[in-house]
Amino acid sequence: MAQSAQHTVGDVTLNYRIEGSGSIPLVCIHGVGSRLEAWENVVSQLKDDFVILTFDLRGHGRSSRVRGRYEIDDFVNETLALADKAGFAQFHLAGFSLGGMIAQRLALTHQDRLRKLILLSTVAGRTPEERERVLERLDALRNGKPAQHHDASLSRWLTEAFQQANPELIERLRKFDSENDQDCYAAAYRVLAETDFGGFLDQIRKPTLIVTGQDDQGSNPRMAEYMHARIPGSRLEILPGLRHSILIEAPALVASLMRDFLQTKEANSHD
Repeated sequence: MAQSAQHTVGDVTLNYRIEGSGSIPLVCIHGVGSRLEAWENVVSQLKDDFVILTFDLRGHGRSSRVRGRYEIDDFVNETLALADKAGFAQFHLAGFSLGGMIAQRLALTHQDRLRKLILLSTVAGRTPEERERVLERLDALRNGKPAQHHDASLSRWLTEAFQQANPELIERLRKFDSENDQDCYAAAYRVLAETDFGGFLDQIRKPTLIVTGQDDQGSNPRMAEYMHARIPGSRLEILPGLRHSILIEAPALVASLMRDFLQTKEANSHD
């Protein structure tokens, strides 16, 4: 397994990992309350073709437990600083959930750095009801503990069949979640809950793949269709029978979709 390293950007020390024997740069951003290990089983299937940067977002994993309010551009700037550290002048970018929102913002503000964009289980164009539900979860997180949030969220993330078949993995995820700092988790979750780039997506001019689980309640197929309709030439994949955590439950499928998309020479047109 590749060793992690640290890079300090301003007052934040970021934990990161670079893996792969390929020559094509790929940056992968995890979701809220997660860490770079979420990508492990996807990276293992892509590392022969790509050189892959994964990292712990500020406040997550082994990166600095930064206090105070987080902004989406903090995450964008730290992603770019790590890409610079890795020597990636231009790169493919994949983001999961909050990572997909960071990826949207980076695509809107630093399009010259990107080759292709992959948005996994991510959010745009929330309805008022969807916005209210995510703000309720933010409020519950602020007033509870990460472990309680984990228990309440597990069946939104993973199917019951997968949970029953993988008890050791479920326990590992629970341990990771219990190690989260409540204030940092809530600061990042606020960015997830209050950010929406739906009205700007037509400005993205990079080939884009949008993937979500058919039964994902938060990053639902309606949102995926919304993004697909607004990002010119984007490609859409709805994965039957899956919920939110497609990196964990279906890494081989996700890796296959990513490889096919990234190795296609021309941008995909609308279906």
